[in-house]
Amino acid sequence: MENDVINFATQETIDAAKFSFFALFWQADWVVKAVIITLLVCSVVCWAIIMQKYLHLLKLNRSASTFEARFWSGTSIPGLVEEIADQPKNSLEVILLCCFEEWQRSKTEVERGSGERVLARIANLARATIDQENQRSGQYLSLLASFGSACPFIGLFGTVWGIMNSFTAIALSKQTSLAVVAPGIAEALFATALGLIAAIPATLAYNKFLGDIDAQSQKSEQFATEVLAIFSRQLATLNPR
Repeated sequence: MENDVINFATQETIDAAKFSFFALFWQADWVVKAVIITLLVCSVVCWAIIMQKYLHLLKLNRSASTFEARFWSGTSIPGLVEEIADQPKNSLEVILLCCFEEWQRSKTEVERGSGERVLARIANLARATIDQENQRSGQYLSLLASFGSACPFIGLFGTVWGIMNSFTAIALSKQTSLAVVAPGIAEALFATALGLIAAIPATLAYNKFLGDIDAQSQKSEQFATEVLAIFSRQLATLNPR
């Protein structure tokens, strides 16, 4: 009786080992193995992008908030431009730098009475700068979107292939017992699980980062409007009517 219990426990351990991660991988067909490796690589790349993008946007937001506070603290625009001229750290600094440089280059036109045209050109430059900064902030987001949409289908392909192998094994062995069917089905479902593990974080991170970039874009547009208002008031001072 005691030996039967020991044998039963040993058999349970062996059966559990057959369904471990590595066991399922090594027992799988080469197609399913390729699917699993592909999904693992996608998951690693996905998390690398998520961490890099999260830290990058966090740094940009903090830097932009600090700069905006300094901008409204009473520091002169030429003084701020001199500080950030070497290496602007966020979109607000880039916008101010581009607008101020264009204003300085267009002083002759302003003195000749073409200030409105200069302001229109600065506004266009600010919009182009905002678009460029948004594109830079959104780098690699397309990969997250691709992972979110493609990984479930890659996993589903592995599942379908594994189930096909299970039915083939049933036909060849002429047995319908669970012991024959279970390993193949487990491999198949494991591929689907990996696809979801890679896709769910990618989709959530993509939506989150897209919202952050949209908020950053709105903040940049508001800042550009405020900068243009300052130049407009300066223009009214230079060319009073």
